[in-house]
Amino acid sequence: MKTVAFCTLGCKVNQYETNGMIKKFTDKGYTKVDFESNADIYVINTCTVTSMADKKSRQMIRRAKKLNEDAVIVVTRVLF
Repeated sequence: MKTVAFCTLGCKVNQYETNGMIKKFTDKGYTKVDFESNADIYVINTCTVTSMADKKSRQMIRRAKKLNEDAVIVVTRVLF
């Protein structure tokens, strides 16, 4: 079973985008799991508007690497 976990940081637009990504992954046969679970892919959807947002993004990347060092980690952000 292929698994994917999502973390959304930032605004409501990011949550909307994450929901779209979840649908695309589940349509391709992936099972969505909690971000704190072991997953094959971790998707971190962030908006780096402030230095605090940047810090939280880096924390989530490190957390994903600790959860599964062999996982693919995808970091996305909205560019305005």
